[in-house]
Amino acid sequence: MNEKNQAHDVYVAIADPTRRKLLRLLAEEEELPLYKLTAPFQMGRTAVSKHLAILKEAGLVVDRKVGRETRYRINADPLREIKDWVSFYEKFWNHNVALLKNLLGEE
Repeated sequence: MNEKNQAHDVYVAIADPTRRKLLRLLAEEEELPLYKLTAPFQMGRTAVSKHLAILKEAGLVVDRKVGRETRYRINADPLREIKDWVSFYEKFWNHNVALLKNLLGEE
């Protein structure tokens, strides 16, 4: 996968723990400005802004200007792709564990 496609990939966007924490913070609030999103991290606003840009490119974050301030909010719709992917494997493992239980029960 080339670098341009990776920028829009939801899986790449959530691969980083900082970005996952940003999503959690945004999920807990309707909207947050950059300075509030920066506070929980030991990094500067520029670094947090870069993480937010990756989330935005993946469609997971939406921003809007209010005066000189930029406020961010989550757009969880792209996470549905991940939910569907995980759901498939959850069914796969549940089925295989049930088969294993049956097999062990027979012995």
